[in-house]
Amino acid sequence: MLDVKSLYNIDEGVNYSQKEVNLMLVYVLNKEGNPLMPCKPSKVRKLLNSGKAKIIKKSPLTIRLLYGSSGYKQEINLGVDAGAKTIGLSATTENQEVYSGELQLRNDIGNLLIDRRQYRRSRRNRKNRYRQARFLNRVSSKNKLLLSPSIENKIQTHLNIISKIHNILPITKIIFEVASFDIEKIKKRCILDEAYKDSLGFWNVREYVLCRDNHKCQGKKDCKNEILNVHHIESRKTGNDSPDNLITLCEECHNSHHKGISILNFEKVQNFRRTTFMGMMRWTCYNRLKALYSNVENTYGYITKNTRITNKLPKEHRFDAMCISQRPLAKPLEYHFYIKQVRNHNRQIHKAKTLKGGLRKLNQAPYKVKGFRLFDKVKFQGKECFIFGRRSSGYFNLL
Repeated sequence: MLDVKSLYNIDEGVNYSQKEVNLMLVYVLNKEGNPLMPCKPSKVRKLLNSGKAKIIKKSPLTIRLLYGSSGYKQEINLGVDAGAKTIGLSATTENQEVYSGELQLRNDIGNLLIDRRQYRRSRRNRKNRYRQARFLNRVSSKNKLLLSPSIENKIQTHLNIISKIHNILPITKIIFEVASFDIEKIKKRCILDEAYKDSLGFWNVREYVLCRDNHKCQGKKDCKNEILNVHHIESRKTGNDSPDNLITLCEECHNSHHKGISILNFEKVQNFRRTTFMGMMRWTCYNRLKALYSNVENTYGYITKNTRITNKLPKEHRFDAMCISQRPLAKPLEYHFYIKQVRNHNRQIHKAKTLKGGLRKLNQAPYKVKGFRLFDKVKFQGKECFIFGRRSSGYFNLL
């Protein structure tokens, strides 16, 4: 049975046949806790039955030897396909892949912070309407670069998963892909009128969008309505007021689109969010890795793509990571770890909806219910499941 957990809590567990289990590698630590080369389950079974080893971790399955052994080690390269949504990981020797996985990152932190800001402003307005504004009270020090919480979380997740693999495998080299994004160069393709590049405020941007679209509705070709509006393709909360997120619509098309009477399909505007994440986090993450480990190298996306196409490998993050490890011809594992990062706690104290009398219902659940936490792995009717919902009465949602 392969059980898969994320760095913080969970994710998916998959049921495998006995034949597939026998093909899986078990990670081995020596008596001092230093990683050795992984071995097959048959050998591990003999060590456990003879009392020469004990299981110290089940996700992934790792044992520790109870007798002194220097162990045989090979050179292992760890390839890291850095990403804003998914991280690809592959540890390879000259002939064999010994670790393969994909980690799905959190992408809800920005929206959670926006919601928290709205709740905080509303609460301050209710309780202390004339509170004096605090200005520039969270400025970082001159020697430390202050990154946004969402980017800092992604960087720390990269470091955590690399450290986790480093603790179970004798990694000799870490190869980290840094992508060269010239965001400004890409954005220039969307700017047609250079005179509006330095315009400030939404109304100036609005006039630019109307001028760009020749003061014509982009919803219908034969539209003759003279009242024009500027429509956000993505919501203002997620896509902001940049010109590439705005399009000209007449008032009739605009209202019917929002009411769902007629759904208009607009051409997708190029989104720079992922490239912005990568551009801000790549060198910070790489420099932090160099400070932690001795042998760290970097590579570039075009090299990875060329290697993958030359060796006819599928377009997946884990295979990109194998190419990054500089050993694309190594025999790939017949399974891989899928890891999903989830939040630890829900820190919203009260629900947003107000009850009668101005009361607000508590939103936080107890830390443990009947001794179980959210995303705990349990065994139910002979199957291993994860807890995805809890009730104080003792009912649980399992998956």
